[in-house]
Amino acid sequence: MGRPKSDQVRYRLIGYSPLPSQQRFHESAARFKGFSGPVGAGKSQALCQEAIRLCFQNPGRMGLIGAPTYPMLRDSTQATLFEILDTNRLPYDFNKAENSLRMKDSAARIIFRPVDDFERLRGTNLAWFGLDELTYCPEAAWLRLEGRLRDPKAKRLCGFAVWTPKGFDWVYQRFISERKPGYEVTVAKPFENRFLLESIPDFYERLQGSYDEKFYQQEALGQYLSLSGSLVYHAFHRADHVTDLSARPWLPLRWALDFNVDPMSSVVAQIENGMVLVLDEIVLRHATTEQACEKFCERFGNHAAGVVVYGDASGNHAKTTGATDYQMIREYFRVAGVETTYKVPEANPEVRQRVNLLNGKLRPVTGGIQLQVDRRCTELIKDFEQVSYKADSNEVDKDRDRRRTHLSDALGYLVWREFRPQGPVGEQGRALF
Repeated sequence: MGRPKSDQVRYRLIGYSPLPSQQRFHESAARFKGFSGPVGAGKSQALCQEAIRLCFQNPGRMGLIGAPTYPMLRDSTQATLFEILDTNRLPYDFNKAENSLRMKDSAARIIFRPVDDFERLRGTNLAWFGLDELTYCPEAAWLRLEGRLRDPKAKRLCGFAVWTPKGFDWVYQRFISERKPGYEVTVAKPFENRFLLESIPDFYERLQGSYDEKFYQQEALGQYLSLSGSLVYHAFHRADHVTDLSARPWLPLRWALDFNVDPMSSVVAQIENGMVLVLDEIVLRHATTEQACEKFCERFGNHAAGVVVYGDASGNHAKTTGATDYQMIREYFRVAGVETTYKVPEANPEVRQRVNLLNGKLRPVTGGIQLQVDRRCTELIKDFEQVSYKADSNEVDKDRDRRRTHLSDALGYLVWREFRPQGPVGEQGRALF
């Protein structure tokens, strides 16, 4: 083909059969456009296809693809883009050190950036930019990129994004309720993705088994719902969930920790046939990790079926002594002769996903109760009944009462690790979270 000229628009035939909502999104000529839809609506596919399209419309120019965090950018957005390029044999050079890509056909360049540190987005002029999961991105990041959309040689200036609804946040206001001039949004319908349903017919039934009703409406149906100022664990009801429990000797104990200096908080649970049974809580003021281990062994040291440890990923970080919290637990249990396995993440799950998965165990859409709490867990019960969102936001209020959230967080790590949706449910055959 020869080296493309910077002002020469190139064309390539790409294997892509867009869904009706994806087609409307691509056909939009708005300067700023969005694609809102439920999980499984093909949002990441639409984002990457639009980016490739703009590379050919703007030969020799530069665009940016962003995501809320670097892991999300690497594991989801970039993976989708590389799969499309490789499947269609579109030649490119990837510079890992700069995290950028050059399209050989059009000489267009794509830079990849997480937007959590949005002040770093100042600088170079862009012909286009696209953001994945916009509702997880700060509004300031979008505004920084709007200011960079000013390449005088671009043939098509465009800023675009895809997202799943997250209440009446800034994305809803900017694109839907108080739409700014030059903005346009495509709202995908639930159950529209025939390709997904052909490969996974029970996709939405799976989600019903994991999500509570409100979260199912938001994630699976793509509805905008108000969560501001309401109780975080709205699915909890003392009469349904609080009872008297005792440890099953044949089942392992599951110890989940939230490494907070004051109080050091953890819950002890078991899982039987998918039911989470919270047996006890350990709350220690101004305590060390070793003291938490001592208290655990005082209460449960004779349990013969072993222990599985869960918890906060921050426990992987070294203390001033040089040892991490989990290293301290490993050493303590090794000396005590306790048979222990560990299910600890490298990074914590996103708060909203963890909270709503816990609500889904408390009261799944399909009915029934899948989580019970012993009445001795008084602080955990207070969490369930008192933790709320901050007014006019979807952020959990951790400031109103410093004693709250720690035990529910600890239990949330366990539930997320054991019950998060698995299998080929995402754009890349990955779990949803």
